[in-house]
Parts: sequence; structure tokens; C-alpha cells
Amino acid sequence: MKRREFISLLSGAAAWPLMARAQQSVMPTIGFLDNAAILPQFTAGFNQGLKETGYIEGQNVVIERRSAEGQYDRLPALAADLVRRQVAVIVSTALAAALAAKAATTTIPIVFTTATDPVKDGLVASLSRPGGNLTGVSLLTGELMQKRLELLRDVLPDATVIAVLVNPNNPNAEQNLRLAQEAARVIGRQISIVKAGAVSEFDTAFATIVQQRVGALVIAGDQFFNSQIEQLGALTVLHSVPAIYQQREFAAAGGLLSYGINLPDAYRLAGIYAGQILKGNKPADLPVQQPAKFELFINLKTAKALGLTVPQVMRMTADEVFE
Repeated sequence: MKRREFISLLSGAAAWPLMARAQQSVMPTIGFLDNAAILPQFTAGFNQGLKETGYIEGQNVVIERRSAEGQYDRLPALAADLVRRQVAVIVSTALAAALAAKAATTTIPIVFTTATDPVKDGLVASLSRPGGNLTGVSLLTGELMQKRLELLRDVLPDATVIAVLVNPNNPNAEQNLRLAQEAARVIGRQISIVKAGAVSEFDTAFATIVQQRVGALVIAGDQFFNSQIEQLGALTVLHSVPAIYQQREFAAAGGLLSYGINLPDAYRLAGIYAGQILKGNKPADLPVQQPAKFELFINLKTAKALGLTVPQVMRMTADEVFE
């Protein structure tokens, strides 16, 4: 090889890292803001939605992740940091994160997932025409409280008092309690409120549930509870508490029942919206989406251990039964 060719080859090789960095710098950046760590299957759902719109992390899009790790007072600073970094879109995974992002910017598009009513919470003007710089997916997890209570009633018809476990640190806590109380009145049951805002408070919460001798337990939808779903399932088994939560993983971990929307698919929808916004769509023109499919999971092994009989019709309509 001639000396001139060798020098040219070295120069080209040296330029590759610079070119790679330059290519990465022009990639659009998504800011991902959440209250607490989300489950891997939710992240996978979001990435699938991005992929469906032509975006793959590390190839043509960068994702900057920020988590408050259950400390909600950190969210405003985390949102402000994403704004300073001039991300192309912010994805928030719960109401508190969405409100923090909304307060931080009126120009950067925001895609939210929230368990509550985004119109009542002031995130959007309407579901069909959000207006402003926000749109997303309404998970309706709070509105499903009555259905969860009804399912427990069908399995435990003599349970007159049902406990509801809530995270007092969640801005949705009061709304969850109100929905639970309204739903209990409709089906003729009483509610006992139990609170836990940290893992260290779980043992005390379940000791209270056992001491009160309630008939069953509803765990209110919460991102922190999502991150501790296997432990919560194990605690219901340990204390022989018939319980229901919103995700399949709870029943798989030993909880009696799970009922809710397909959450990974909801995050996929959020990923699609993030990708569409990167392509130039405006949040104001993207209607807030709502779930269309609800899933029921039953752990018959747990039911047998608790001496409970699950109605045949419930078993037949379940999406999955663990035996």
C-alpha cells in the first residue's frame, strides 16, 4: 500500500467516530418522565409503538429517561431538565408526571398515559380535540374500581367490608378513594381505607388489613404499586387475603384476581403517538385514546387455598387462569 493511500485510510478511520457522533446529535430526542420505575413490558410496549412509526432507539431516535423513583416532589425539576435539553417530545407515564411536564412547557409536545380523566385533570380541553401541546392515552384504571369490587363480591358474596390499599403520595389518591366509596355504595358494600406509600409500610398495611378482618382487598392502581407487584401478590398469599389488582402479573404472583386494560398495549399507543409527533403531527390534532379491551386473570390455586369457589361463568370468560 502506498504511503498516500495509507494516510488517507487512517484519516478516514479517524473521521468515523466524529461522523457517528454527528449522526447521533441530529437524532430526535424523546424525554421519558415517570413517577416511578415502570415495568419492562411497558417499556417494550412503548418501543413497539415507536417501531411501528419507523423509530428505533439508538438507530434514529434517542430516549432520555428521568424517574422520580416515587418521590413526586422531584418531578418539576426533572421535567425542567428535559425542557432545557430541548427534547422533541416528552412522554409522561402518570398524572403527576404529566402535570409537571405541562407546567414546564407550553411548546414541547407531551404524550401522557394517565389513569384518571385528562379533561377533569386539566390536561386537555376535550378527548376528541385536546388542544394545546398535550395528548395521550387515558387508562381508565380508576373508573374500573366498581368492576373490581363486583368481581370480589361475586367470589365472596358474604364480604360486607372490603379494604382499599392506596398510595397517599399519589395525587390520584383522593380520587381513587372517592371512586371506591361510590362504587361500594352501588354494590352495597363498605370500604376500609389502608395506606402505604413505601415498601417499608407494606407489612404494617397488611397487618392492619388482617386485624380489621375485612372480607377482601382492592389495590388501587398506582405506578409505585406496579413496581412492587410481585411483592404485593406474595403478601396477599402470606396473609391469606383475597385481593384484586389491575395487572396480569399480580394474579401470576399469587394474587386472587387481576382485572384491567392491557397496559403494555396502552404504552404501545403512547409510542405510536410519540412517533407520529416526531413525524410532524400536532398533539392538538391527535384525540386522546381510551382502551377498548379489558382483561380478567384468575389464580385458581390461590382460590382453592383460600377455600373460595370461583363462579363457572367467571372462569369461562377469563383471559387466563392460573392453576
